[in-house]
Amino acid sequence: MNAFEIITNSEEETKEIATFLATFLEPNDVITLEGDLGTGKTTFTKGIAKGLGVKREITSPTFTIVKEYEGNIPLYHMDAYRLEHSEEDIGFDEYFYGDGVSVVEWANFVDEFIPNERLMIKFERIDMNQRIIRFYPTGKRYNAIVKQIKEYRN
Repeated sequence: MNAFEIITNSEEETKEIATFLATFLEPNDVITLEGDLGTGKTTFTKGIAKGLGVKREITSPTFTIVKEYEGNIPLYHMDAYRLEHSEEDIGFDEYFYGDGVSVVEWANFVDEFIPNERLMIKFERIDMNQRIIRFYPTGKRYNAIVKQIKEYRN
């Protein structure tokens, strides 16, 4: 499947798409989030967390790199921004091949550690409220998930 894009008009709509996506996620799934600061990456992660049954408040893991949340499926929320120009492996395999769903912000900084099959999502700000969210699935499983999102939005 080629890339699929959605335009959302509010934070709530962005979270709603992410919550829907979460209904298809399973342990070992990897979601990468790309976009400038303030484009909706953490907001999207909050929606995924809601869909996974996480009760704790989701905040950006910028200073800890990885935050773990318990839900119906564990959520591993990573922010690789501080790892730019670093070759440090912080044990990514334990997360990517563990019991939970990995959501990686700024994944381009640690791309060599991320599995080839994943769902890459890119965010672009149109204005204060609107965002373009582009889905780039790699692998049969992620293509099927994006197909579900596409049907949901049509």
